[in-house]
Amino acid sequence: MFESCFQTFTDDANGAHGAERLSRLREELAQGGLDGFLIPRADEHQNEYTPPSAERLAWLTGFTGSAGMAVVLPTRAALFVDGRYTLQAPAQIDTGAYEPLNSGECTPDSWLEKHVQTGWRIACDPWLHTPAQLARHERAIKAAGGVLVRVDANPLDAIWIDRPAPPAGPIAVHPARYAGEGAQAKIKRIQAALGPADALVLSDPHAVAWAFNIRGSDVAHTPIALCFALVPAQGRPILYADSARLGEPVRAALSFLDIAKPQALLRDLRALGGARKLVRFDAATVPARLVQALEKAGGTSDVGADPTALMKARKNKAELRGAAAAHLRDGAAMVEFLAWFASEAPKGRLTEIKAAEALETFRRATKKLKDISFPTISGMGPNGAIVHYRVTQATDRRITRGLFLIDSGAQYEDGTTDITRTLAVGKPTAEMRDRYTRVLKGHISVATSVFPKGSNGAQIDGFARRALWDVGLDFDHGVGHGVGSYLSVHEGPQRISKLGAVALDPGMILSNEPGYYKTGAYGIRIENLIVVEPCEIKGAERKMLSFETLTLAPMDLSLIEPKLLSREEIAWLNAYHARVRKTLSPLVTPAALKWLRGATKAIRA
Repeated sequence: MFESCFQTFTDDANGAHGAERLSRLREELAQGGLDGFLIPRADEHQNEYTPPSAERLAWLTGFTGSAGMAVVLPTRAALFVDGRYTLQAPAQIDTGAYEPLNSGECTPDSWLEKHVQTGWRIACDPWLHTPAQLARHERAIKAAGGVLVRVDANPLDAIWIDRPAPPAGPIAVHPARYAGEGAQAKIKRIQAALGPADALVLSDPHAVAWAFNIRGSDVAHTPIALCFALVPAQGRPILYADSARLGEPVRAALSFLDIAKPQALLRDLRALGGARKLVRFDAATVPARLVQALEKAGGTSDVGADPTALMKARKNKAELRGAAAAHLRDGAAMVEFLAWFASEAPKGRLTEIKAAEALETFRRATKKLKDISFPTISGMGPNGAIVHYRVTQATDRRITRGLFLIDSGAQYEDGTTDITRTLAVGKPTAEMRDRYTRVLKGHISVATSVFPKGSNGAQIDGFARRALWDVGLDFDHGVGHGVGSYLSVHEGPQRISKLGAVALDPGMILSNEPGYYKTGAYGIRIENLIVVEPCEIKGAERKMLSFETLTLAPMDLSLIEPKLLSREEIAWLNAYHARVRKTLSPLVTPAALKWLRGATKAIRA
């Protein structure tokens, strides 16, 4: 399985064909009377992981990151990426064809306003942009004197002659013992949350999967089916999916809803528009094309928050039991890997790919692994300093003396995992120990935080950075993202970051992953998953919340400088390692158990 992950786009999407494909796209645009085109890294659902048929940005430019956008004009083109990909993007694209830009410093809209000329017609595919995205682009283009043109057919598809077919895998039922709530009960909750709206369009496949208790296999790493659904305020929901994808047992389980062909969604929205209905859409994922269809027919759109997002984020008891079981199983696999790595890495024969393959092998040995939850980030030395590094055959680095960062996760039917460990190969330097310990202090600060109900992730983000800030250091990503229940490893709306505005509620699962990255040298990240839970404090005047750590795996003791830790921090680390040792000891092999005992021994100041 890892072979296919590593090979994806290493031939076609490595920038080698960038100038040629860019030239062909410009010719196609000119034939249609167009002067430019916007190419987001998105499919019709704004998914993080997209099928090969939707990897337009990667095919055109060579950039394979999970977020970005290219803007093509007659004589210049730019690729915009966020802070995670400022090192990766220039390494993957033809910089003679595209100018790589940090979207945090120069947005696509500011660039468009500066470079679009009067009268230019800049095209977009309204299936690949949300209404808010198109509104921003249109304002910028209009300010420059141009016009935004919504095209019916994507001009890039016309030149992508070997484009893969869209996925059409089977849809399966997610068992009630894992879901914890029946689909019909969920539908009633959704309908009760619609307010004055006559219907809700579910454009996020994760929401469809959660609401109907179904799963699919249309994209890598996330068990979703790429489909839309319509939930009326009263009556039967509609799932828009090819009937061939639904076997008889699945149809029987979905007898509470109607099934329609995917192309029927536009027809139904036009009908709702003609009846002057009010329809809610998810602002984060709805294609502008769907809103346009409703409004042109006379309907009213309410584009805002999808009410299912918070419902899905608050895990029920069955989902939390599943998460605990998944992390127990995954923790044992991680210990087997870490013990193996400790033995094999000093021999000098390991590479980043071999390490990632080995970790997946240990997870597969559980007999419960459905998929990895994202492409494993396996980075040695300077590759570890690339936050979302993705190893390929071309970049595969031998594991030698220094720091090795491995960020990985698994999809089990009862839960989703995500863990990062940074490992020393050989004796670490004093600087490495200092930086690692400061990251650890931030990790512990989040793990032990207590906060009033109603607090959001932005209020907690700084806890993870204090020890780094003390010496003038920081990191350019959020502290934590939400995690689904056998769904996306990156789930919203909850997150711990400077932009985390959603209140954290009991049952929400998040990551706790502060880091430090020294460009060209090494990267450090420590990540566990945590779950929000009530916190009882005697005499408290407010309802308080705290976190319980789900992830079970040792942290590298050789990288810790005890003198930088407080007594409370040392106590937390020792207690965590004691819990890891006690919980996982019965589940690992004798060789791994011997290593585990040494890896979790108590430390002193």
